[in-house]
Amino acid sequence: MSLLQRLRRGRAAHDDQDALAQLGQDVLARRLVNGGVVPPDCTAVILGENGQARRLPEFRASVTAQRLVCGEKESAWCFHPGPYSADLAPFALAPELGLRLGFVVDAPDPRVSQQRFDLFLSSEGGPGESLSVQAFAAAVQDSLRLALAQGRLDLPPCTSAQEWTAFRAGLNELLYTRFGITVEDCMPVDLGGSIDFAAILRARAKGDAAPIHEPQPEPARKEPAAPADPVSAASAAPRAMSAVSAAIPPPRAPAEVRSADDDAAALRRLFLELPALSGSLRMLDLPQGQGLFLVHQGLLQRLALLALDVNTMPALALAAPGQHLPAARQRHRSGSTLQAVAALDEAWGLLARLKLAAADAMPALLDDADRILANMELSLERRRAAHEGQEAPGAASVYELPRIEPSL
Repeated sequence: MSLLQRLRRGRAAHDDQDALAQLGQDVLARRLVNGGVVPPDCTAVILGENGQARRLPEFRASVTAQRLVCGEKESAWCFHPGPYSADLAPFALAPELGLRLGFVVDAPDPRVSQQRFDLFLSSEGGPGESLSVQAFAAAVQDSLRLALAQGRLDLPPCTSAQEWTAFRAGLNELLYTRFGITVEDCMPVDLGGSIDFAAILRARAKGDAAPIHEPQPEPARKEPAAPADPVSAASAAPRAMSAVSAAIPPPRAPAEVRSADDDAAALRRLFLELPALSGSLRMLDLPQGQGLFLVHQGLLQRLALLALDVNTMPALALAAPGQHLPAARQRHRSGSTLQAVAALDEAWGLLARLKLAAADAMPALLDDADRILANMELSLERRRAAHEGQEAPGAASVYELPRIEPSL
């Protein structure tokens, strides 16, 4: 081996060590190569080709580090449980009103075969080498905004103590169900100092559909020794919890950005998450009653058919074997897949709401679940169809089930 090759390998190893040292600060998770060493206080997750994940025990600093051994067609991530801190803007039209969120990755739940955070890494980790806290906070912010927009969470002006308690309970369950994290602290903060209002006004003047904000790095400032009153105490920034507080995360790529990679990533999410969603819905504790049982059974059957449809979805560029689709039709197909993923995100939020709902609210929420599944079915029908129109081949519904009326 030449001296130049040795220097290159040494530099690459040094860069990897620097990247792994960011775990627990501004990096939440990072990929590991086969034979790599799991960093101290981190947990390794090995992902199979079919999306199944298994966790390895945590490696403490006092224990001798062990090397990771992956099987054939397996990949690995490692993550630091935290704690972490991130600033969120729950309302897009009021980016100065923020929430400072402190969270940790949840400990393994022995009741489930696959942990929710492991599923997130497998389905939404992306092709990159690492998952930053800011990118993860962007996904959390999108989920929070969706729940607020659809009324599953309520955060009114001049929130009372009772309303804040209800919001916190719903937020805790939403983030646990959707991402597998536990919220340790959540408090309102004023983020006006980190918002570029001029950029927002310029974006609105150009006629953009949604306001775009580009948060600036928060300037370093000293914490007050003792707030003068409870109001200032509520707005004071908390101390860093072994992690750098991220700025407001920008919104993720809109659904209009459609490509073959977007379609493949969306289909992978549906392939991996629909069975997990169905299993969580099956374990839901419903009130007694034949009518709710039949509705619940029908939803589970439709979810099973949706998973089957995703597993047999045709290729994006082919209308039939040897027949290629034009680029415009491919964009329509990938757009339909992204619409199905949007319905999937709604379904996770509704599942979190169902877990906390009272018995008298169950019928209305299950009716909302019927709406979400209908949207997902329609989107997947359009993704499968090779041509537009109701009589197009491949556009026939495969989800039609006989309506079952409750027996009297």
